[in-house]
Amino acid sequence: MTTQINLQEDIGDSLEQYKEEETFQWTKQWYPIAVVDFLDSSRPHAMELLGKDIVLWRDGSRQWRCFEDFCPHRLAPLSEGRVESDGTLLCAYHAWRFDGEGNCVRIPQSKDKETEAKNCSNKKSCAVAYPTQECHGILWVWAESGVEAEIESKLKTPRIIPEVEENSDRVVKQSWNIRDLPYGWDFFMENVADPAHVPVSHHGIVGSRYQDAKYYDMPRQREMSTQEGFSFAITPTAPNITQAVHDFQPPCHMRIVSCFKDGGKLILALYATPTRPGWCRHIGCQVFVKNEAGKMPQGLGFFGLPMPIWLNHVLASLFLHQDAVFLHYQEKFIAKRGKKRWLDAVYTPNPQDKMTIAFRQWLEKRAGGGIPWASECNLALPSAERDKQKLFDVWTTHTRDCQVCRNALQNINRLSVLAYVVAVVCLGLGVMVDARFVAIKVVGMPIEETATSFLNVVPPTGFWLALGSGILFAVVGYLLKKFSRLFYVYEFEHAHND
Repeated sequence: MTTQINLQEDIGDSLEQYKEEETFQWTKQWYPIAVVDFLDSSRPHAMELLGKDIVLWRDGSRQWRCFEDFCPHRLAPLSEGRVESDGTLLCAYHAWRFDGEGNCVRIPQSKDKETEAKNCSNKKSCAVAYPTQECHGILWVWAESGVEAEIESKLKTPRIIPEVEENSDRVVKQSWNIRDLPYGWDFFMENVADPAHVPVSHHGIVGSRYQDAKYYDMPRQREMSTQEGFSFAITPTAPNITQAVHDFQPPCHMRIVSCFKDGGKLILALYATPTRPGWCRHIGCQVFVKNEAGKMPQGLGFFGLPMPIWLNHVLASLFLHQDAVFLHYQEKFIAKRGKKRWLDAVYTPNPQDKMTIAFRQWLEKRAGGGIPWASECNLALPSAERDKQKLFDVWTTHTRDCQVCRNALQNINRLSVLAYVVAVVCLGLGVMVDARFVAIKVVGMPIEETATSFLNVVPPTGFWLALGSGILFAVVGYLLKKFSRLFYVYEFEHAHND
């Protein structure tokens, strides 16, 4: 316990150091909500942010908009509505229509045009709109609405990746991955602030639990700040890395930079948005910075290899699900203990825990102790999910809302059906070829020799080719069908990960 207290004192800052800084304002921030290229622009999308139900949709000017997900008329969800050809959002309950600013522009059941115009001009008819912007392919939403929010949002920029902003030929950004995860925002951030778990939890993908789980220190790199967070370096544990820095930038960004001896860099840009209690939305990618000779640095396991976007999304489950059960249950166990302070519930004696301790101290001392969920949100933490298959659900947490993966799944299913059809055709051709060959062989033979000759005839080469092709296509169809299951669920057990 003494070691843990010393670590906390070494990392922490006194009340005098931060009492003059205002508490972190959770709602006056930009949050990454979606990857634009993965959204279907023809329909509205239901999302959540800080416990609020929101809807994303693209208007006639091709701008993505964000409203609270209710129609002011009778509070029907606008996410169940339609994006019309004139670029308005239509509530499918009574056909009220809204423009990109949230103004009501049509109330079809009005007595006449004059009455409709009067009712549309009433502020009560407006949808609640939130400021949005696109940056680096991500749709960002400001967590407050209204005129003041529009002004404040323009004074602050999202937590972007500076290297990508430079637009250099040396910078290569891979595609974004996005996923809803069954544990809270704070546990996501705590996890990615903890490099010590990587070779153990992600054994076989990034390192080895038996060889790479080693001692190292984490010296402070940047002092703690209410608005700007903090960062810690890692004592290099790999011979080709000179420095690795974990940089927490509130409210949603963890930037992990590994600098290689040859001058290259690997940047993990990891975002997490608090959606509702016990859940968060993760958006992340790898960014490579080539050295002066144009050589690419080593990526995160096989995820550094070039591959189609949909395949990157599918394979992400192999990585994300290795932590999912830990973090889901960890959050519930700590809540059950009833201790007010996270630091009182855990035992963290090693310097590898410095950054997780610092994160919990920032949350406690600088950010009001936790996320101020919307009053209309169910504040209760959901109970622990004992059916692990539900924790490994990919369809609901990604595929259903990813246009790229839905299209890929549709094509894979088509190829699977086509493979089975070709297999049947090949087998049919084989039977026809064999029957024709046998018929030619036995024609003209005495009746008493026909039965014996029929049994002794060796099928021709064409039959075996057709049979082999039929079997091959049947196997391909089966494997495609089995692979398509990864778009729905991917189960993982550490006990089986040798």
